[in-house]
Amino acid sequence: VVCAVLIADCLPVLLASRAGTAVGVAHAGWRGLAAGVVESTVAALAGLGVEARELVAWLGPGIGPAAFEVGADVVDAFCAGDRGAAACFAPLREGKWHADLASLARRRLRAAGVTRIAGGGFCTHTDGARFFSYRRQRASGRMAALAWLDRDGV
Repeated sequence: VVCAVLIADCLPVLLASRAGTAVGVAHAGWRGLAAGVVESTVAALAGLGVEARELVAWLGPGIGPAAFEVGADVVDAFCAGDRGAAACFAPLREGKWHADLASLARRRLRAAGVTRIAGGGFCTHTDGARFFSYRRQRASGRMAALAWLDRDGV
């Protein structure tokens, strides 16, 4: 069985137990991230007996902070419940900010109890040689991020 998430500019969040007994994936666009998709995935894994402190997370390629322009609605969605999230937004011009989706995901993971977090350094928008980007190409296309268990663990 393979857990898969299809992405374009949204951030894939892959989670695995350190013991190699469970995996989970989350599609973390800004709406899902603000709505708690990371926390829900961590909670689902807890339901399988894996505590958050036993998880490792990897943030796959997603739109980077220099390319992800957002409005006040996005800033408000994150900062209303977490004032510290303001550090993940850089003012651009009146009513517009650059958002760091990977940093927002890291904040959410840490708040959920996950401390081992890697990745998040690849930008789908600026690295056209390696990644598809809807915002860059304006065409349909997706990439898949996969996680699975094999007989020897993760």
